[in-house]
Amino acid sequence: MIGQAAAPRLVLASASAARKTLLEHAGLRFEARAAHVDEAEVKRGAQASGAIAGETALLLAELKALRIARRDPEALVIGCDQLLVCEGRWFDKPADIAEARAHLLALRERTHTLVTAVLCQRGEQRIWHHVAQPKLTMRGFSDAFLDIYLASEGEALTATVGAYRLEGLGVHLFDKVEGEHAAVLGLPLLPLLGFLRQHGVLAA
Repeated sequence: MIGQAAAPRLVLASASAARKTLLEHAGLRFEARAAHVDEAEVKRGAQASGAIAGETALLLAELKALRIARRDPEALVIGCDQLLVCEGRWFDKPADIAEARAHLLALRERTHTLVTAVLCQRGEQRIWHHVAQPKLTMRGFSDAFLDIYLASEGEALTATVGAYRLEGLGVHLFDKVEGEHAAVLGLPLLPLLGFLRQHGVLAA
């Protein structure tokens, strides 16, 4: 087991199974608590004001962390968010399988960016933040493959931006992935671990 200080306690402000698994596999002790934020409303407001994707992902991560940190000010809260951007268009999680199909057809043979923000919050203070931007290029998969993929993954696709899980069958959609694998899954882990070591939470 890695050396981790007893305080501050770590809280992940997310219900994401992928993010939780990443921290568990890194050997961290933490709690995971869902932080409910109206993401669609925040995104609409950000786009209307001309905010870029990185600013918006960071804002959403902060809002989630604040929701937890205000109730537990002694904890070090980890907030995360991820936006998919392709040729200027922001993609949300698909509402159903039909929308998942439409998203994948729009991304086919194109390169998109997963703008992935992580920050650490304690009480009202943002202590640290980082934004990663891995780039992924989808291959020219056939319509027949898409039918097989959608049938195999089913409703699970509605829980993921871009309608794929790179840690699962979604890997078959791609020709090229540039960037940290953990950041693709929704949490830039290496920068976060570096901060935790510098902050004395983890053994250096």
